[in-house]
Amino acid sequence: MIWLYRLVFLPGLVLATPYYLWRMRRRGGYGASFGQRFGATPPLPPKRPGVRRIWMQAVSVGEILAVGPLLAALKEDASTEVYLTTTTSTGHQLARERYASLAIGIGYFPLDWWLFSARAWRRVDPDLAVLTEGERWPEHIRQAVCRGVPVVGINARMSRRSFRRLFWVRRLLPGLIRGITVSLPASPEEEARLRAVGFPAARLRMVGNLKLDVAIPLLGESPKAALRRELGLGGGLVLLGSSTWEGEELALVEALQAARRRGLRVSLLLVPRHAERRDAVAAALARTGLSFHLRSRGAAPREVDIAVGDTTGELRNLTQLADLVFCGKSLPPHDGGQTPIEAASLGKPLLFGPRMTNFREVARTLRAAGGAREVRDDRELVAACGDLLADGAARARMSAAVLAWHAGNRGAVERTLAVIREELAKLPQAGSQLKTEN
Repeated sequence: MIWLYRLVFLPGLVLATPYYLWRMRRRGGYGASFGQRFGATPPLPPKRPGVRRIWMQAVSVGEILAVGPLLAALKEDASTEVYLTTTTSTGHQLARERYASLAIGIGYFPLDWWLFSARAWRRVDPDLAVLTEGERWPEHIRQAVCRGVPVVGINARMSRRSFRRLFWVRRLLPGLIRGITVSLPASPEEEARLRAVGFPAARLRMVGNLKLDVAIPLLGESPKAALRRELGLGGGLVLLGSSTWEGEELALVEALQAARRRGLRVSLLLVPRHAERRDAVAAALARTGLSFHLRSRGAAPREVDIAVGDTTGELRNLTQLADLVFCGKSLPPHDGGQTPIEAASLGKPLLFGPRMTNFREVARTLRAAGGAREVRDDRELVAACGDLLADGAARARMSAAVLAWHAGNRGAVERTLAVIREELAKLPQAGSQLKTEN
């Protein structure tokens, strides 16, 4: 299978190049360190005797935030060091801001083709490879196999779309599956999907979701008040649209207007999933006749109806201002959902649509615990927002329920660390294993 993959990769890359160049230009931030996409790496220190090097790949912002506790714990262990890579420019920026002292280097993951991947592997020379969530790159895994390097998949998940695709080609996957030493599903549902596409039960260890262990620094009352002023949010309640996609912003505007017609003092805080959509969001809001301000333009000069958090890496702080949170990418026609976990860890009552397919088990258990409600469409979203914003007691019950849910589902970091350390302990002494390239 690997030779077929290598043969079709380059033509596929050529065909996809115009789209990716357009996306890179639109999102920005990809020009720096561009050579790393082709196997270059930032300067890395020489390997030290007795110190195991881990190459950890985390795709974007969510995964980068999730691996923070792992990086901190591994940094405390003098026998390990971590080279951290990411795929997106936003993930790379966040990693450099937060983890520069926890990793020996922070770079971009190479394109998954033979020569690019082999070049990066020669430069990094890891003893263990760690892939987060849905990362299962055939060439990367092949390079690990040829070098005798174990691969651990952490917080492993498989979206419904990926599952359907892989299920039909599962007979072609044995080489890929054999290359992953152990996979740590984030939930029983993910474990079932991995088993269905061929992962042996002996190579699956259900340890829970790393994102449930992320500790979010809490803002004090004074910093929160200052942040509200900077955003242009006045007194009263705050309805947050968290990581929203096209169409969801206007549904939340309708919810804001409906709540105000009920006599409620409410402001709307929108955080689009992609900050580069700011112009489209601003154009849509301008047509509503309501006042708004974009966070990227600095402090708001006056109080506004709607604040737009069109910046990167601030969602955790912005969520702390909310009284009610709607999770984006969950209303039709969108599908997948954005994570409700960070808002849940902050005790925020939650609303989301019926399309939380990437967080199906999380959404189900949050609903069962009483910390979240599902709305089927825009109309139900408007009604639910109005009812909950008007009922402080109901919000308090949901807040208590969501905090209890979060407390009862922690511990994945320690269990994941235990598996990583177990795999490191199995490695032969440095220099005793034969490494080849293929």
